[in-house]
Amino acid sequence: MKILMIDDDPEDRDILFFSMEAIEKSKALYFAEDGEQALEMLDKDFIGNNIPGLIILDINMPRLGGTDTLRGIKGDARFRNIPVIIYSTSINPFEKEQCLELGAHSFLTKPTSYQESVDNAMLFSRFLSM
Repeated sequence: MKILMIDDDPEDRDILFFSMEAIEKSKALYFAEDGEQALEMLDKDFIGNNIPGLIILDINMPRLGGTDTLRGIKGDARFRNIPVIIYSTSINPFEKEQCLELGAHSFLTKPTSYQESVDNAMLFSRFLSM
């Protein structure tokens, strides 16, 4: 199974990569830098049984933000059943509620320590075995 992380911040992508590497799951990761690139990847690269088992989605991104990306994912019959975890620095309760109403599985605040990141990576990896 694959995990697609959609985040415009290269440091956040690196932190998740190294956290997944620490639990030996980094080979499952694929990255998109914004919502437009993610939707294009889903349409062209993840076909049939090759779809991700989990999408980790940032909210604040250029070109196509997280909320609109989530709408695009959940509005496409091919991808609507993929669990999406919003992974953001935002603590805005309105954004959280909106994302959950749009079909996000959960809303996590990005970690402030490496150990929290590894703990999140372990949570994410559980989706690979479902």
